[in-house]
Amino acid sequence: MRLVAWQPDDLLRRLDDVVAVYGEAMGYRQELLQTRRGYIGAHVRRPGFRAVATLTTDGRLAGFGYGYTSGPGQWWHDQVRSALDEPSRQHWLGDCFEVVELHVRPAAQGHGIGARQLRALLAMADGKTVLLSTPEADEQKSRAWRLYRRFDFVDVLRDFYFPGDERAFAILGRELPVVDRPAEDAPGIVGI
Repeated sequence: MRLVAWQPDDLLRRLDDVVAVYGEAMGYRQELLQTRRGYIGAHVRRPGFRAVATLTTDGRLAGFGYGYTSGPGQWWHDQVRSALDEPSRQHWLGDCFEVVELHVRPAAQGHGIGARQLRALLAMADGKTVLLSTPEADEQKSRAWRLYRRFDFVDVLRDFYFPGDERAFAILGRELPVVDRPAEDAPGIVGI
């Protein structure tokens, strides 16, 4: 497998694959996936957009991740902002990179792909902080939670509900830049 940096047009060319991986990883219904397709297509034009993909040797998409500069007028940013007090808004959202999506096909999970993708996104991110949301889960059992904690993400909001989703989410954050420490999951990225 190889990790590659994607430009907006790279992601758009593989949008069907991206939506398929997203659906497999999140377990969302088909009708929601069509809505997400439109959102993802629009996200590539946001300021500070950065994306990575993990491709198998035959070019199949095993995982992907992307983010951009978080700012007023963006739905996620405004939802989170409304739940924070003013000092937290200033700290977390003042100069923030938002990890919007980070997914690995379930069959490919457990092999460090998510960690490599996250490390690459954080290395490319602009800003002083990074935020993401993830469904609430048992932190010891959830691969996503273990990954975020390994990357020193801390609680910003817990048990947060986004309009239109019945599940509780956690908003996690950390400061940038990431001080790179030696790790087995930090191979080079093709295309950067």
